[in-house]
Parts: sequence; C-alpha cells; structure tokens
Amino acid sequence: MAKTAKGKRPVYLENPQIDKLLAMVMALTGEVSVLRDRLDTIERLLEAKGILSTSEIEGYQPEAKVINQREKLRAEYIARVLRVVEEDLQTLNQDS
Repeated sequence: MAKTAKGKRPVYLENPQIDKLLAMVMALTGEVSVLRDRLDTIERLLEAKGILSTSEIEGYQPEAKVINQREKLRAEYIARVLRVVEEDLQTLNQDS
C-alpha cells in the first residue's frame, strides 16, 4: 500500500500550481532514474550470462496478454503521478 504524507504540502515557488507540477516531475524523474539503473543491471547480467542479448530485448514483441498487463500497470502509475491533481479536483468538487 502506498504511503501518503499527512499535513499541508510545502510551497516553494510563488505559484502553488507550479509547485505541484514540479513535485510531479521530480517524482517521475526519481522513478525513471531508478528504473533505468535496474534495467541496465538486468540487461548487463542477462548478456554476461549469455541468456539474452540486447538485440533480443530490443526486438521483443509482446503478446496481447502482456500488452494488457502493461496498460493496467501504466494506468496505475499515471494515477499515482497525477494524485496531486486528483486531490485538488476532489477538493474543488466538494467545495462546489
């Protein structure tokens, strides 16, 4: 289960909307950085052990089931990234 911070979100810039965008970009940057390192490690280990080559990985064509699973995971990931915006929309809807 994902952890959520309690209390008010800190504001660093004059416009809180830009702060939120910055928070989303930084969250994405952190995620992508970790994923790139892990993927690089996996690819190097696979190639070093003679299990898969880089060209085999790049040429992989997933079947429909894999594509559907990836789409589901992608949607969940995007929802986490856009959580800040969703919270604001919920607040706006409750206030109206």
